[in-house]
Amino acid sequence: MEPLTVIKVGGKIVEESESLNQLLNKFSTISGAKALVHGGGRSATRIATQLGIESKMVDGRSITDKDMLQVVTMVYGGLVNKNIVAGLQTLGINALGLTGADLSIIESDKRAVKEIDYGFVGDVKQVNDKMLANLIQLGITPVMAPLSYSKQHGLLNTNADTIAAETAKALSKHYETTLVYCFEKKGVLFDETDDNSVIPTITPTLFEQYKSEGIIQGGMIPKLENAFNALHHGVHKVIITQASELGNNSGTTVILA
Repeated sequence: MEPLTVIKVGGKIVEESESLNQLLNKFSTISGAKALVHGGGRSATRIATQLGIESKMVDGRSITDKDMLQVVTMVYGGLVNKNIVAGLQTLGINALGLTGADLSIIESDKRAVKEIDYGFVGDVKQVNDKMLANLIQLGITPVMAPLSYSKQHGLLNTNADTIAAETAKALSKHYETTLVYCFEKKGVLFDETDDNSVIPTITPTLFEQYKSEGIIQGGMIPKLENAFNALHHGVHKVIITQASELGNNSGTTVILA
C-alpha cells in the first residue's frame, strides 16, 4: 500500500502568518500523498467578539448556536482554510479546501441533547473515502476545515481532532496511513515541566502503566485514547509532535505493539 500522511494542526499555528508559513514549508517536504486538517477557534472567537456575538462555554466546551455557526463557517471554511490553500499553491502543492459538505466528504449527526445542548455540533457518521482517495490520486492535497455536514441540519461545527482521525481511518482502506497530531509540545512528556522529556513510543501496555503512575494525565488521556481508536480501525501509526518538528522523525509514536 502507498503511504499517506494526515496531519492535524491546531488553530494558533495556522492563524499567525509566521507559524503558518513555517508549517506549510515543513508540510511541503513530506513525501508521498498527504492531507491537512486544521482548527481555527481563536480566530472564530475574536471575529465573533468583533461582531458582538457572545462565545458560550459549558464545562470548557463551546456551544455553537446559529450566530456562532455563521462565524465558524466564515472563519474555518473561508478565512483560515483559503489562507492555507493559497500558501500551499505558492509552494507548488495543488491544494483543495474542503468542508464536510463539499462532495459530501464528511457526513455527521447533530449531537443529541442530553445534559447539555451543544447546538450545531456534529458527530461524524461517515467519511466518503472513495471520493477523497480519488482526489488524492489526481495529485490534489485536501485541506479540511473542522466543519461536517448533515442532510437534515446542514453544516455542523466538528472537532478537528475527530475530523483528522475519521479521515485517517477512512483512507486506511486505500493507503498505509500515518496520522500526525501537531500541538504545542514536542510530544507526550515524561515530565510536563521538561519540554525535552519526550516519550518516544507508547503502546497500550505503556499507556496503562503511565496513566497509573500519573505520568500521562488530563487532556492527554483522551488524545491518546483517540490515537488507539484510530490504530484499531486501520491507521498504521499515530505521531504526536510539535508543528516545528514536522517531518523530523521526532515526537511520540503511538503503536499497538
